[in-house]
Amino acid sequence: MKLKKNLVFIGMMGSGKSSIGSLVANKLKLNFIDIDNEIENNLKIKIKKIFEVKGEAYFRKIEEQITLKKLKLCSTVISLGGGAFENNIIRKEVVKNHLSFWLKWDYKILLERIKNSRKRPLAMNSTENELIDLMKKRSNFYSKASYEIKCDNLTKNEIMNKVIKIYEKN
Repeated sequence: MKLKKNLVFIGMMGSGKSSIGSLVANKLKLNFIDIDNEIENNLKIKIKKIFEVKGEAYFRKIEEQITLKKLKLCSTVISLGGGAFENNIIRKEVVKNHLSFWLKWDYKILLERIKNSRKRPLAMNSTENELIDLMKKRSNFYSKASYEIKCDNLTKNEIMNKVIKIYEKN
């Protein structure tokens, strides 16, 4: 086992946190946790429905509880939800105790990936300009990650290899 720290993926919805995280975990033979999936499995309800029925504030509270619990694990690859890093408590924990990777994409690429999504509540209910504003706002938080991976023009395997190379240096 190389490190006890977790590898935590952050970034906007549609940035590939789950798919890249899963690839990295498989390659390194580590467990993988997708926080959005954990929330859905815990509550037995889809995130879209949580937003509709209980609202975003309720979702963020549950997201914080589950994320902080999972961050107590060691040597695990964790994909955070797109908005989780806006949470001061989650962000401080991740920055202080884990290796974090911001999967950074050009706004236009992300917009194309998420604008017609039916499973992303914030994307469904926002205009393109509102989504760009959200990306800009969240970028201020994401920039506090340990590492920034510029993903434009890279394949999933190239992104995975960049992350693993950084991991192996730590």
